[in-house]
Amino acid sequence: MSWKEIASREEGKQRPNSFSRRFNSRRISSLQLSNFKEFISPHRGAVNSLQVDLTEGRYLLSAASDASAAVFDVQRPSEFEGNGLLAKHKCIFLIDKQHEQGHKYAISSATWYPIDTGLFITGSYDHHINVWDTNSTQVVINFKMPGKVYKTSMSPVATTHMLIAAGTEDVQVRLCDIASGAFAHTLSGHRVGIFGPFPPPLTDSSSIHFLYNSRFTTFCLMKLMGAMFRDTEQNSSANSRGHQKKLASENGTKISTMSKTGTQQKGYVKQRVHPGMISSKDRATAHYGAVTGLKTTEDGMYLLSAGSDSRLRLWDIESGCNTLVNFETARLQNSKGIQLAIAQDASLVFAPCMTSVKAFDLWSGQTSQTFRGHYECVNCCWFAAQDQELYTGGNDRQILAWSPPKSSHDERDERSTKGKFPLKDEDNWSD
Repeated sequence: MSWKEIASREEGKQRPNSFSRRFNSRRISSLQLSNFKEFISPHRGAVNSLQVDLTEGRYLLSAASDASAAVFDVQRPSEFEGNGLLAKHKCIFLIDKQHEQGHKYAISSATWYPIDTGLFITGSYDHHINVWDTNSTQVVINFKMPGKVYKTSMSPVATTHMLIAAGTEDVQVRLCDIASGAFAHTLSGHRVGIFGPFPPPLTDSSSIHFLYNSRFTTFCLMKLMGAMFRDTEQNSSANSRGHQKKLASENGTKISTMSKTGTQQKGYVKQRVHPGMISSKDRATAHYGAVTGLKTTEDGMYLLSAGSDSRLRLWDIESGCNTLVNFETARLQNSKGIQLAIAQDASLVFAPCMTSVKAFDLWSGQTSQTFRGHYECVNCCWFAAQDQELYTGGNDRQILAWSPPKSSHDERDERSTKGKFPLKDEDNWSD
């Protein structure tokens, strides 16, 4: 950052927002494996989920496949090493199988309560969703689900409800109400297990269902068909025959036309589709395989999806259309869901690509950076907008921090505060 740019901001030649965006963009583009921040991971299994709280941007919540969940303070280190150059962050507390109310099997998802760090939510393969009191580390509410819990989500802007959207191996999405301790809604529409719902950031909703222009759009993680959009204004009986023709032609069958009396005029139908089954088969396929990850931009206008076909696609949420951004091909996991991250200015998207993490330009699809540091597959990413840092977790049980490099001036200031350098009014030669 040059002094000329700072002077232009002070003189009013450059707007503060523009100056801030340019400064943050430079820091994000210079991310590298941090040599001054290290997380001491207490997990003995693969790290499946990471999230920094949305209120203070200070506490990192992690969950792992050994049924453990931990909280770290990303701003206040536990100890220093190397003459104060390396800050080590140990977990504030750990909840594992030894806890009397802990999960029995792998924790697939951990989520902070959006407006307060006093609560956090964990979902596990033991068919339970636990709502924890952060201060006492005790379960205050427990929800019994019909299958393995793949993902839990809460709306970050909800003001009229306290709903948790839960995606399980069951075919229905359930909305759990913290206030009542019961299921508020059951959303049907899928035919196979759901890897997880994801709430839009700028709508008062706790599911991944969006209300736009009188259309009820569904964009869920499906195991086989990928993401799909469905209009609640069901097709009328007038155009149902057109759908039958389309489905039958795809199956290699021949459609016959029927007279008003119901008699067959010509041709032969090998396979008929009941009109009630049309809506269940008329689904748009976004990925040729499982959809393994979803992430919305901060403004809630676009949704990014990742699939087991090793493709990333960007969707316009309002119209439901593919923006046709051609992301470079990358090898993605197809055995489990992955957690994507998007920079605060929506310039870059961070995607786990096996043992590395790649940063793609959101609008051109080109690879901007590749982060290598994990020894095994990476499962989750979280971008901390407050410090412009990236946190990643993988099967090697490690949590890595990726930070912009510190200047020598910053390092000197930090060390001087710790007594490593003399102050301005002291000499540097006497005992």
